[in-house]
Amino acid sequence: MKSIQIAIDGPASSGKSTVAKIIAKNLGYTYLDTGAMYRSATFLALRHGLTMTDEQAIVALLEEYPIRFDRSHTGEQLVFVGETDVTLPIRDNEVTNNVSVVAALPLVREKLVAMQQEIARSGGIVMDGRDIGTVVLPHAELKIFLIASVEERALRRYKENQEKGIETDLDTLKEEIAARDYKDSNRAVSPLKAAEDAITFDTTGVTIDGVVDFISKKTKEILDK
Repeated sequence: MKSIQIAIDGPASSGKSTVAKIIAKNLGYTYLDTGAMYRSATFLALRHGLTMTDEQAIVALLEEYPIRFDRSHTGEQLVFVGETDVTLPIRDNEVTNNVSVVAALPLVREKLVAMQQEIARSGGIVMDGRDIGTVVLPHAELKIFLIASVEERALRRYKENQEKGIETDLDTLKEEIAARDYKDSNRAVSPLKAAEDAITFDTTGVTIDGVVDFISKKTKEILDK
C-alpha cells in the first residue's frame, strides 16, 4: 500500500500535535513530535545548569542522554532522555519559556533534524513542528500549515495546563505565546514559516475533529491518485 510523508507546521498551540497524533493513528503511520525533541534538549540544559546558548554542551548532553519515544500501557506517547521519563516535565513553564532559544541554535537543530530525517526514512510518517515542510521533510507529499489567533491558542494552552495541574495565568500565556511567535518567526536558522507548497488552514473556532477531517480528505486525495 502506498504511504506518504505528512508535514504539519504552525505556531505554538495551533493544534499540531493533537491532530498529527490522530492522523498517524488513523493511517497506521509513525508519529514524530519534533517539538518534544527540542523541549527535551531544553530540559537537559536546564537540568544540568547550562546557559541556554551553549550549543556544544547541549549537543553533548543529547549524545549522552539520547531522546527516544515509547508507549504507555494505554497507548499514550512517552518521551525519554536516556532512561528518564520526561513526558510531563518538558511541558512545564520553565521549559516552555526557554525552548525557543534552544531551538534556534544551529548545532542543536542540525543534530535533531538529522535524527528526524532518519526516522522518516522508515516509511509513512506524520511529523509536526515549525520547519518540517521547509527543512526536515522538504519533499513531503502533503504539507499543512496550521494557524489560529493568539487568544484562542492561549486559551487552549491554559486548559491543557489546568488539566495537567500546571499553574498558569491566561494573560501571561497570551504574552508568552505572542513573544514565542516572534522569536520562532524571526530566528536566523529555520524560521517558522509556511512552505511555498503548504496548505494553510486557520483552526480558530474549528474543532479538533474538523481539522482532522480536513487533513484526512487532503491525504485521501493524494493516496487515491
